[in-house]
Amino acid sequence: MQILIFAPHWGSNELAPQAFIERVLEAGFDGIEMSLPQEPVARADWLQRIAGAGLGLIAQQWETVFHPGFEAQRGALAELLHNACSARPLLVNSHTGKDYFTPAQNRELIELADAIGAQYGVTVLHEIHRSRFSGHPMLLLPYLERLPGLRLTADLSHWCCACESLLEDQPETLAAVLPRVRHIHARVGHAQGPQVADFRAPEAQQALARHLHWWDEVVALRHAAGAERITLTPEFGPVPYTQTLPYNGQEVSNAWELNVAMLQLLRARYGRDRA
Repeated sequence: MQILIFAPHWGSNELAPQAFIERVLEAGFDGIEMSLPQEPVARADWLQRIAGAGLGLIAQQWETVFHPGFEAQRGALAELLHNACSARPLLVNSHTGKDYFTPAQNRELIELADAIGAQYGVTVLHEIHRSRFSGHPMLLLPYLERLPGLRLTADLSHWCCACESLLEDQPETLAAVLPRVRHIHARVGHAQGPQVADFRAPEAQQALARHLHWWDEVVALRHAAGAERITLTPEFGPVPYTQTLPYNGQEVSNAWELNVAMLQLLRARYGRDRA
């Protein structure tokens, strides 16, 4: 089973496309996870550069966050997913629904996403994320029961924040969720937030160990299922995910540096192939 590790474009948006791609190549990532431009010329330019560099692509759609109403979000989701899937990425990671939509509304959005993915032959995954339909374990579980085909991106740092814990008290929940995971956002959260200041610091080691335990379990489950690959994206983000010092606003850590350090940790832990 291949272990593929992707670089997040989030946090590097200020870089020109080729400068970012060169940064990704220098660090040793296998590909890029990003939201593609909707403008056709800019999107084609990105796709040509990514392919020319020999990198893989995971497409994102997160912009539905700007559409708080159900009807507006349904229309935006369809447009954004057609844009993402038409690029024929390895997969699409979608921020789907809202925690305040009804279960029927969220199911409609999930089913719409799956239908668009099927139209292009692209897998659409739904990210575990605060404020989405999956923002808390007890919100997600009923969807798992009703939708046996639901597949997830695991960013469990969000649940650490939502549940004010490292989920030590929810083994049954994790046992139900982790088999549905097909992609991992490898960010380390803690009981009071979705991102530790630096996962290498002594005070972050308990949180790091918990996240590694979850990621190990997903990798083992996918290997046992005979999967061709598992994908991971280190996703430490910029301010306000990156903490700042009071009064002067100086960042206490560098998100790109953390993502490269996490790439190195994951590569040392999992290698490139799981025989």
